[in-house]
Amino acid sequence: MDTTVGNPILNIAIFGGFVLVTLIIVFRASRNNKTAADYYAAGRSFSGPQNGTAIAGDYLSAASFLGICGAIALNGYDGFLYSIGFLVAWLVALLLVAELLRNTGRFTMADVLSFRLKQRPVRIAAATTTLVVCFFYLLAQMSGAGGLVSLLLGIPDKLGQGIVIAVVGALMIIYVLVGGMKGTTWVQIVKAFLLIVGAGVMTIWVLALNGFNLSTLLEHAVQTAGTADILAPGKKYGVSDVTRLDFLSLGLALVLGTAALPHVLMRFYTVPTAKEARRSVVWAIWLIGIFYLFTLVLGYGAAALIGPEAIAAAPGGANSAAPLLAFALGGPVLLGLISAIAFATILAVVAGLTIAAAASFAHDIYASVWKKGKAEPGSEVKVARRTVVVIGLVAIAGGILANGQNVAFLVALAFAVAAAANLPTIVYSLFWKRFNTRGALWSMYTGLVSSILLIVFSPVVSGGPTAMIPVADFDVFPLSNPGIISIPLAFLVGWIATLTQRTPEDPAKQSEMEVRSLTGIGAEGATQH
Repeated sequence: MDTTVGNPILNIAIFGGFVLVTLIIVFRASRNNKTAADYYAAGRSFSGPQNGTAIAGDYLSAASFLGICGAIALNGYDGFLYSIGFLVAWLVALLLVAELLRNTGRFTMADVLSFRLKQRPVRIAAATTTLVVCFFYLLAQMSGAGGLVSLLLGIPDKLGQGIVIAVVGALMIIYVLVGGMKGTTWVQIVKAFLLIVGAGVMTIWVLALNGFNLSTLLEHAVQTAGTADILAPGKKYGVSDVTRLDFLSLGLALVLGTAALPHVLMRFYTVPTAKEARRSVVWAIWLIGIFYLFTLVLGYGAAALIGPEAIAAAPGGANSAAPLLAFALGGPVLLGLISAIAFATILAVVAGLTIAAAASFAHDIYASVWKKGKAEPGSEVKVARRTVVVIGLVAIAGGILANGQNVAFLVALAFAVAAAANLPTIVYSLFWKRFNTRGALWSMYTGLVSSILLIVFSPVVSGGPTAMIPVADFDVFPLSNPGIISIPLAFLVGWIATLTQRTPEDPAKQSEMEVRSLTGIGAEGATQH
């Protein structure tokens, strides 16, 4: 089989067209970036539906589009469990955090966590966890870009893929440097629209080939695969007790991690009111839910038209299921469009992550800890812009090193760290009056350190042919995802540490936070131009 699919020049041309259009949008959106509120929160000027579409654009990453289609094509029912985990997670975000966060914070997650606790240590801890989560997520997106390129542009060597990863990184730096949150949000809205329309067209096409009958499609998938296992649960996760536990751990990380992802939480600050924050999550749930239903048809469509063996043997492995299906349906043109959309997906998600990480450093570390809240107007945004360049360069270097690693594993890792390090502290500080600084610090650092340690000693790093270091063997911990241990541990440690601190926190601040989070009185308003 030839390593390239379709026409590389056509693929590049369509992608170039997308980049050109989005750059124009970003430059137009950047005209009003005067203050920190403009740069980080787009002046809180987006409506609920607009922000909901942007959340969908931010959330439906390359792992969602390419990874889940591939997982369903290869593992059937068990692959679809990813979709369910990613979608159910939004109910946690809607019911527990969206409205309360919008009322309490200004720009970052640390604003909420340090509202009634000691500012310096809590902000440093929150910024640390934010940067770690963003780094893992960035690595996943960048290495995904490398894999996608090898398939679509026929660049099998690591050097060529490295150059493409550098180009993606450079584009991302330009988007975020120039456009800030407003430019990034518009890129995400455009990308979400393209992705959902593109996936929708392919879904209708696949269904039309099967007489709009899902049963016929599933029968074809079984015929091509040569086994009915892809319709039954347990093909991937039902092999042994360890894989069942692993699945439970992964599910916990996906469902609880979403409500604690820094770049998703930051989107709630771009709307003028808490009501709009709620509306934006409802819109996001609808759009993301519809998209994940599409992935079910696309995954089984790829299994029926191409077959699991051919997909597994392709250069991109499971990630090549969606592009190969596009090629089988509409030839080089549809493949070019779907590839450009997948590239746009990587760019938009990477831009969202970068602005979250830059805001965390500039707002939490520089302005609040270093300058003790007395930073000169304009200096914070300057620092944020410099941070964007540094993060971009680190992401490019990391992406080149991580090229070829399993994208889904890196994403699940980011979710596990977010769920363990951030969620317990967010929930406790919003809902538990006694919660204090010691509880917050112990909970965050326990979640962060335990997640990373368990991952280092897990089978994904060593001990098997598919591990990151196949030659080494120190996989003491049997599960691939640490969520089932690190998340409850962080909740428990936060609770114990809170009870051991003798001195109570400021009760006036606690009351103010409670009233503000529930009613929105005193919340940050929209900035007018």
